[in-house]
Amino acid sequence: MTISTSIRVLLVDDHMLVLDGLQARLELEADINIVGTAANGLEALEKAKVLSPDLVLMDVSMPILNGLEATKRFRNEQPHIKILMLSMHYDKEYILSVIQAGANGYVLKDVSSEELIQAINTVYQGGTYFSSKATDLLFGQFSSAPQEEESLTPRESAVLAEVANGLSNKEIAQQLNISVRTVETHRQNIKRKLDIHSSAGLVKYAIEHNLI
Repeated sequence: MTISTSIRVLLVDDHMLVLDGLQARLELEADINIVGTAANGLEALEKAKVLSPDLVLMDVSMPILNGLEATKRFRNEQPHIKILMLSMHYDKEYILSVIQAGANGYVLKDVSSEELIQAINTVYQGGTYFSSKATDLLFGQFSSAPQEEESLTPRESAVLAEVANGLSNKEIAQQLNISVRTVETHRQNIKRKLDIHSSAGLVKYAIEHNLI
């Protein structure tokens, strides 16, 4: 999906070849502007204060300050910045930890460049994105029936399911054949009923309650 403004991205990985490859590929996209690179979470936090990225594309395993701890600090110190984790770890505990830390998405390093670009656009526009393998791994571990789904209306449950799938408000509106304003109202009602006020928290709830 193309957007009208350039997405300012800060790349964070402790492997120079990975950084070079990511930068070379993403710079081919007219809507993505790589504003800088960093080799660890601490450097990313400091550079973000100067470079003002819209989104940080960050590895999990890094020296000095890893991606998980850096995400927690970003949420406290620079909460307006979107965080998209790019990792080789195909492990449910890693992914759940990333969600709990407040990341907006988790993409495995074996995805195509097209999927990575889709993830960047989705997260930038306010959605959440988890690569298909990560989603399958998470959903596969939950088999019990939801315990609190009755607190949401069927329409709210449907909206929450699409939020967990990473759709934007506009995409949810098209999927459910309702207006964007109605989607926004449902999202506010969901957050109020569940007392959850972040997209990552809504995704975690949907996963834990098997709403997909």
